[in-house]
Amino acid sequence: MKFSLVIPLAPERNAEILDSIKKLNYPKSDFHVIVVKGKNPSDNRNRGAEKAKGEIIGFLDDDAIVDEDLLKNVEEFFNEFKDIEVVGGPQLTPYDERGFAKLSSYALSSKFGAWNLTRRYSKGNLNLNADESFITSANLFVKKEVIDKIKFDPSLFPGEDPKFIDDVKRYGFKVAYSPNLILYHRRRPTIRGFIKQIFNYGKVRPAKESFFQTLKMPFFLIPSLFLIYLIILFGSIIFNPTITGGVIGIENNINYSLIGLLWLFPLLLYIFISLSFSIYDSIKNKDYKAILFLPFIYSLVHLSYGSGMIFGYIKKLK
Repeated sequence: MKFSLVIPLAPERNAEILDSIKKLNYPKSDFHVIVVKGKNPSDNRNRGAEKAKGEIIGFLDDDAIVDEDLLKNVEEFFNEFKDIEVVGGPQLTPYDERGFAKLSSYALSSKFGAWNLTRRYSKGNLNLNADESFITSANLFVKKEVIDKIKFDPSLFPGEDPKFIDDVKRYGFKVAYSPNLILYHRRRPTIRGFIKQIFNYGKVRPAKESFFQTLKMPFFLIPSLFLIYLIILFGSIIFNPTITGGVIGIENNINYSLIGLLWLFPLLLYIFISLSFSIYDSIKNKDYKAILFLPFIYSLVHLSYGSGMIFGYIKKLK
């Protein structure tokens, strides 16, 4: 058998992905599906992999829709690049998404919204030396010999897939990204769910790696640093401490001195960039009403991730 498709599923959820798997343009006798229910996605994937009969194990999320040519394209990729052991593809937004889910997808695929992680959420170029910024376990295909040696870490969620990819590369296996391996992934439909998702992404970073490892990818630290800056800035405005020299405070009017402007400059720059990207991303996605909402969603991404990472470091110190 060529493929085993492993789908981790929380007990209270339904596997929407099964409907599209039935429509795959690939011989039904050459793949089988393993749905593993449980609260821990890493444990579900590991248990599913143990039951796998295929040469290649595909890990897919339950709330996704697979492109009908996905398995055909995976097979063609491994036939062309025989020295690659792991490959993943983009998790695009379904065409039928509406409301907040659709708007948040614009932010996730925006350079300002998610920096290099946008490569997970949009079609890019072929990369034969990919890392966690390109692929996730929502759309990941692994040769059986890899999963026999490397497992998903049950102590991490979310963040188990970046850790898995790092472990795979450290072991010496080759990881790639192919834009032809397309899967459509549902986005969080509510603001609360979205904040929780991004907060958890930030929270798990300190558990996944040391601070010095994170320093090698400094863009992960910028949201936390910006949040700390905002706390200091607004604290100075409210309490008017000596840190601002009294130039920023709640008085009859604000004294826009040079020092005060320097303190405000990062915030003003952030607002300017946010508004500029909201226009750009709205035009790119041909959804002009998004201009009104994207600055708010960008800030949700940055502040949720930043606060999550700070929480993660505090938790790590205990």
